[in-house]
Amino acid sequence: MSEVTLKHVCKRYGKTEVVKDVNLNVRDQEFIVLVGPSGCGKSTTLRMIAGLEEISGGDLLIGGTRMNEVEPKDRDIAMVFQNYALYPHMNVYENMAFGLKMRKFTKDDIDKRVKEAAAILDLDKLLDRKPKALSGGQRQRVALGRAIVREPQVFLMDEPLSNLDAKLRVQMRAEISKLQKRLKVTTVYVTHDQTEAMTMGERIVVMHDGMIQQVATPEEVYRMPVNIFVAGFIGSPAMNFIQGTLEDKGNSVLFQAYGAEWVLNTAQEKKVREHSYVGKEIVFGIRPENIEYGGRDAQNTFQATVEVVEYTGSEAYLHCSGFGEKMLTIRSSNIKVQRGALATLVIDIDKAHLFDVQSEKNILLFE
Repeated sequence: MSEVTLKHVCKRYGKTEVVKDVNLNVRDQEFIVLVGPSGCGKSTTLRMIAGLEEISGGDLLIGGTRMNEVEPKDRDIAMVFQNYALYPHMNVYENMAFGLKMRKFTKDDIDKRVKEAAAILDLDKLLDRKPKALSGGQRQRVALGRAIVREPQVFLMDEPLSNLDAKLRVQMRAEISKLQKRLKVTTVYVTHDQTEAMTMGERIVVMHDGMIQQVATPEEVYRMPVNIFVAGFIGSPAMNFIQGTLEDKGNSVLFQAYGAEWVLNTAQEKKVREHSYVGKEIVFGIRPENIEYGGRDAQNTFQATVEVVEYTGSEAYLHCSGFGEKMLTIRSSNIKVQRGALATLVIDIDKAHLFDVQSEKNILLFE
């Protein structure tokens, strides 16, 4: 078993705590992704697992064994870095074999492992080339190959695709996911790109300000974000947030803001009544794809002026005014919308989220 467990792990530089009380269990053979903005502590957490950063507090276990004081070379992990970290004077074969030579593997074993990894990564015909003669994608595959030949308990990957162009990143995302499933090695992957996280991870760990905000499957994080940060970070374009008031209309509860009135559904109404939010201010969250352009539902219809239209080919992003200083973003399949148009829009109330103004937690997830 090659579980990775962090128990109350923290990292301090002097008086500054950059990773705060992280508790996480990465299951055997799982592909888990740490995601968050720059400076959130995700790479520092990965480096503590690797042994490249000293743990200030808490415990790290790999395969059930405490690793806090174990040297990186003895942790049975392999790490893939953002900048590939290939030796420029060595060819592909020598780069992939170097770590095994340092560990005194036999020549035959090294040859077998390198050629097997090269076949998996389609590097068979490139083994004699130096890194300068390779494309970015090929260099990244060599870096992956160097990790594969180790046959470690755990793969650690620190933003390995960030130096690649957009098209190649998509291709490499699929290749890494397929590779991990084939090798069945526990993998911890770090990225700031939420699309990478959503498409690659069996579970994703959303981090902010050194703390874990939510750990769940990509679908759960998208559909049931625990707070405003997660709701705004996951999803592209980002979720719209509108501050307003919940009003009791006898047999229903309305959210009111900037002249618009939207009727909550039965489950939402029950939750806000249970937790005494009626008559109070809340933050209403709705994703761009859950607002329909030109809809017919009179109950949750409102009008807004289209200020900016961004065409993406099959659809358009409409940025509309009418909610104070904030622009409301709508994803629409109607690509004929003109700037300056007065748009009739309908909220899909069943997809809305309601957040506490102070704690920023999702009210609909309260027990």
